[in-house]
Parts: sequence; C-alpha cells; structure tokens
Amino acid sequence: MWKAVVTAAVALALLLCQSSSLDNGLARTPPMGWLAWERFRCNVDCVDDPYNCISEHLFMQMADRLAEDGWKDAGYDHITIDDCWMSMERDDQGNLYANKTRFPNGIKKLADYVHSKGLKLGIYLDFGTHTCGGYPGSIKYLQQDAETIAGWGIDLLKMDGCYANVSDMSWGYPDMEQYMNKTGRPILFSCSWPAYAGGIKVDYSSLEKHCNMWRNYDDIQDSWDSVTGIIDWYGDNQNILAPAAGPGHWNDPDMLIVGDYSLSYEESKAQMAMWAILAAPLFMSNDLRSISAEARSILMNKEVIRISQDSLGMQGRRIIKGEDKIEVWTREIESPFLPSYAIAFLNRRADGEPYNYTVTLGDLNLFQYMGYAIEDVFTGYEYGHYDLYRELTVSIAPNGVVLLYAYPSK
Repeated sequence: MWKAVVTAAVALALLLCQSSSLDNGLARTPPMGWLAWERFRCNVDCVDDPYNCISEHLFMQMADRLAEDGWKDAGYDHITIDDCWMSMERDDQGNLYANKTRFPNGIKKLADYVHSKGLKLGIYLDFGTHTCGGYPGSIKYLQQDAETIAGWGIDLLKMDGCYANVSDMSWGYPDMEQYMNKTGRPILFSCSWPAYAGGIKVDYSSLEKHCNMWRNYDDIQDSWDSVTGIIDWYGDNQNILAPAAGPGHWNDPDMLIVGDYSLSYEESKAQMAMWAILAAPLFMSNDLRSISAEARSILMNKEVIRISQDSLGMQGRRIIKGEDKIEVWTREIESPFLPSYAIAFLNRRADGEPYNYTVTLGDLNLFQYMGYAIEDVFTGYEYGHYDLYRELTVSIAPNGVVLLYAYPSK
C-alpha cells in the first residue's frame, strides 16, 4: 500500500527552492485554510442578515468550527478575512481600522481569538486607490498598512489589485513584501498581481521572489463551468506556470467551492483532486456551520491532502487531452528512492454513464521499468502491480475524476 511508502525530506532540494523564494520561511507546502469571499462576498447587512454578514461574529464562528471539528488537525489552519471589513475612511493619522459596527472589538482582538484556537488570521488589502468593494486602498500607505497589520498579529495578507495601474504592480507588490519583512512578523503574502496583468504576462521569477502564492486567473464562481475553465487555463499554460511553483511560492487557482450550492458529489471530488494535482493552496470558501457530511468527507480526505502537501512541491501537468473528452494529469511525488506519481483521470463528458478509459503507464511517461503498484486515492482500492506496458482501465463518472497513486514496486 502506498501509505507504507514513507515520504523522505530532501534537504538539498529544499535549499535550492529556498534560494528562489522570498525570505520569510513560509508556505513550504501549499497553504490551507478558509476564506470568506466566494461564499459570503461583501454582505455587510448585519441588521437583516446577521448570521451571514462580514463581521467578527462570522469569523469567530468559523474559527470555532476549524478548531473544533477536525479541520485544523487536517491542515486547514488559516482563516482569512476578505474585502469589506474596513471603515470607509482612514483615521486622522491615516491608519486603517475595522468597521466599528461589524467588528466592534477590532482586528487585534479577533486575531487574539483566532490565535487562541491554534489558528492563523489572514486579512485583505488592495494595492490600488480602493478595494474592489470601494474601501480604502493601500497604494500611498504601503509601509503604514504593513506595520498596522503586523501590529494586529496578522499571519497572511491577501493583496488585491482593483483600481490600480498594472504597470505599478511590478514595484508595488515587491515593496509591500519588503515592508512586511521589515516588521519582523512572518506574514504569508498572497498576491493578485498576475490576475490583473494577464496571467502569464508577468515575470514569474519576480513573483517567486516576492510572493508566497498568487492568483493568475479570474475569480472562481459557484459553478462547474468555472472550475473547468480554471483547469483548462492551467493546462493550456502549464509550461509557464508549473516551473514557477514550489516550496514557498505557489500558483493559486482560487478557492475550493466544495460544500457550496452547485457542484455534484463527483464534481466536488474532481475539484479537490485537481487542486491537489496542481499543488494549489487549499482555501475552502463555504459555510462550515452547515456543511454536509459528503462535502466534509471530500475536503477531509487524508490521502488527497497528502498529495496536496507533498514536500517536493512539483505542480502537476496535463499529459493527455483526448478527443474522447478524457484528460490525464500527473504529479510527481517525493519518495525515498524513485519518484511516485499521483495520476488524475478527469472526465469532461456528461453523457450519463461512467466512461471506461484504458491506458498504459508508459503512455503517461512513467519510467520505472520494474513497474508500479497502483491504488485509488478516494476508495483505497488496490489495482495491483503494473509494468509500463500492461493496460490499466479506470471507470470515470460523468464530470468526475479517478485519482490514483502509483509508487515503484517489484
């Protein structure tokens, strides 16, 4: 069984990766947690909708759920505030502060509460003149805002790019990273720079040096079409994106929407599997107070998370995109001796029955001549030993995925 294959740390590889990433020591594996935006957006109506509005009450409740319901133990240890938390104006000294009605105790108290649960608190700023929701931007206050959030005990900054000139981002995001480092507080830096600059039209070597993770593409929406649109874009641009990912610096295809309204069970499995293949940060955006057992089982799957959190940190690639609407993606996984692989068979068909797909491991560019043992990550089913030429057949549900683990065996 692949669980018996003990993952070994490769110190030299980590040192080499560190040399190309920013010097804060964070995000050595893809960060995990919960983020408000996709599920709760900019709901500031705490009079008529107090249960769902952007408020300290919402984030304290989500922190409770992360800490008490097993999410933190599974690795989901960040809780992140998105847009619309601020007052509409800065104070007389130019400092940001939280909306006093919805965050009456301030962000520092909320950070203390989150930390008391063994969690980390993230917050949202915008590089431009205003946030996307119209709240104060940071372009003239980068150092001041870095010092403010550090003083509050913030652990992660998501910096958006609304109302900004894209040409300014090449200096602005690096400046913000430097100001945060000068505070002495380690703050994981999530950048939206490439999402505004055309995705692949940025200097990815600069991103690696200044950002721990970065959004490349459009906001995810609560739909299967949105999920597959992101997957397509990552596959089409993988030769640029994959080399930029690694310990300390990750491509971010946006939030997990598993547990929200639109995805079926199979589609939910597919998003979770593909985000693991892509070495993506795993930030859920759902309501943990009412999430279904089915969605929870997908998000909590230890073996999928194990793939996601692999210390080698290699982003997977699309190997096959067939006319039969089946895609095959592989990700190399660290092993003590020879590489192991995660293999995702993604079914883009919706014709009402599972599709049987046959391939050999040689077709997927696996190279260990003695072959591999194959196991289904979601079900635990053991396929047995396959050499490079033995045909492997998987049955993939419509809009679904089969995620396999292949490790060298005799």
